[in-house]
Amino acid sequence: MPIVMESLYRIAESQAGYFTTAQAREAGVSRQELYFLRKSGDLLQVAYGIQRLARFPANAHEDIVVACLWAGSDAVASHESALVVYGIGEAMPPVIHVTVPRPFRGRRKGVRVHHADLASDERARRDGVPVTSPLRTIADIASHDLPGASVALTDALEGGLIRKGQLDQAAEKYPVTSSVFGNIR
Repeated sequence: MPIVMESLYRIAESQAGYFTTAQAREAGVSRQELYFLRKSGDLLQVAYGIQRLARFPANAHEDIVVACLWAGSDAVASHESALVVYGIGEAMPPVIHVTVPRPFRGRRKGVRVHHADLASDERARRDGVPVTSPLRTIADIASHDLPGASVALTDALEGGLIRKGQLDQAAEKYPVTSSVFGNIR
């Protein structure tokens, strides 16, 4: 099983120790091998079709990681869920928000799926969680008239996630949110 574990580790390493059954199968790992690894304690099933390597600690945002993996390899945590991952703002979202670039019809209780083609500079990874960039996150919050965009922006500036020099560019890139980005100078 060392080769199987190496294959799973390569997948899970960049995903905070988590992977989907589909990702494992693409890497040549059979369902029987996954079953054996769960029985031996090397894997933990955290949700249907989603496992975590036991040598990785549970992520503080495991529910968000699971939602992103469920929605597909190109999904990222977004909106209020991204604020939680970054530790900015005062959001306590009742659902997990993920953004995907393609049509997605899946439904999962407690998960809200948004659709947007994100540029590479609008994607990030924080503590193993795929997430929208801090600027994109605040723009999403502001454009949906969700409360807390100004507080989140202030927190992001104070925490070094965003530099003041980026605000003019953000106001141009996300015009609907220019009032939020333009208020802080």
